[in-house]
Amino acid sequence: MEHHLNLVHNIPFFSIFFAMFCGIITPLIKNGRIARRVHGTMVAIVGVLSVILLVNVVQNGEAFTFMMGHFPAPWGNELRVGPLEALLAVLISVVMFLTITAGSEQIFKEIVPEKQSFYFIMLNATFGAMLAMTYTNDMFTAYVFIEILTIASCTLILAKGTKQAIVGTTHYLVFGCVGSGLFLLGVCILYGITGHLLFPQMKETIAMLMATGDYHFALMFVVTLMFVGLGIKSALFPFHSALPTAYGSTMTTSNGILSGLVLKAYIILAIKLCLEVFTLETLVELKIADIMFVLGVLGMVMGSVYAVHEGRMKRMLAYSSVAQIGYIFMGIGLGSVAGMIATIFHVFAHAATKSMLFICCGTFIEEADGKEQLENLKGAGHRNPLAGIAFTVGALSMIGVPLFAGFISKLYFAIAAVQMTGIRMVLVLGALAISMILNAMYFLPSVIAIWSRPKEEAKKAHLTPLFAVAMVLFIVVNFVLGIGYRPIVQVMEMGIELMQMVL
Repeated sequence: MEHHLNLVHNIPFFSIFFAMFCGIITPLIKNGRIARRVHGTMVAIVGVLSVILLVNVVQNGEAFTFMMGHFPAPWGNELRVGPLEALLAVLISVVMFLTITAGSEQIFKEIVPEKQSFYFIMLNATFGAMLAMTYTNDMFTAYVFIEILTIASCTLILAKGTKQAIVGTTHYLVFGCVGSGLFLLGVCILYGITGHLLFPQMKETIAMLMATGDYHFALMFVVTLMFVGLGIKSALFPFHSALPTAYGSTMTTSNGILSGLVLKAYIILAIKLCLEVFTLETLVELKIADIMFVLGVLGMVMGSVYAVHEGRMKRMLAYSSVAQIGYIFMGIGLGSVAGMIATIFHVFAHAATKSMLFICCGTFIEEADGKEQLENLKGAGHRNPLAGIAFTVGALSMIGVPLFAGFISKLYFAIAAVQMTGIRMVLVLGALAISMILNAMYFLPSVIAIWSRPKEEAKKAHLTPLFAVAMVLFIVVNFVLGIGYRPIVQVMEMGIELMQMVL
């Protein structure tokens, strides 16, 4: 039994190593379709291993650390795995696999053959970096993979090679560098204060400093730098302006990965810092939770306002992502376990939904000869019924209609708000109501447009088997999150409880 457990404990490191190894060998593959098969096989294997890991840690009710390089504290490199990390790894694997499966034909159409394998190199690096940021237990590993993810993300935006893509990539890179720089500065100062890079030792030292009152202002400054840096990288309002430009100029397959997963990787790291390094109580005492709460509420409303006034579908979905990121930071800003559960569930709901929406959007635009204005997409649902159904499911989920994933996360946000007192409860409930109304104001016209009767008889689009299977599975995942959410929430609660403990 012990030997079996040791093998299972190697899964996180193997998953990261396998993704990076596939990135190294992909340049040797000149055929883009073979590179896609290598990437898909790798993600599928990691997904299966992540499920095995999840079952193991949930059954044993355990969390464990995996030392890399065998360097002791304070300079060690460690991975930490509990129920929440394993669950997030499953999410990343599933959404990555379905997005690339559904959008693979678009990749081969929009990227010249000699650059297709390079695109899959960056996908492998992106996948490995997201897993590393999910499992990391030290600041050095976190920062290294933040930079890897930034570079890989910019390459995904640049893939089309158009002038618009270059502008979008430059805008995205500038914001990304500012965010990374602020985070690195915060890490350097925090290391100077605590003398540690590993999360558990940092947590103990920070708890001692908070108890004695030493370095109070310095800690407040450090935490602000780190969370503002992660907020910039995850497109938190008002640091969102790079998102519409970047998403509007690249392939929707890249958009699905960037919005559904890459933005969430930075948020996952922020959640880990909240629970494993600073604690929710420290964030509340340092008033950092208040800053995230205010920016989150503003993002919920302003992102939706921008989306209502946007006539191009991809940019509308980009502004919608800004609003959904606002939900997540608002939940963190509540400073409670209930708020954190709502936040994490919304990470799941948005990842599974927004990737599906972007893939459907790309299909509609392709069938409209590259036009993405809403009036040019009328009748798209009749030409491609499966994409139309998937887009409708995603839109209803983002609005917050019952039976869909988005409704459950909004329900948990409301439950977390009711547990608060005073103005904060009123603000959360009011922002939820306003945002849901605004969501309906820009998603429902899109749904009505794609299902409007076209002037000419609609020609059915050619559906590839891979696209059809991926869309059906995306819809199933959305319903599973919307109906069978209780076991998922229980795993989240177990994971949060273990993350708050020092291993």
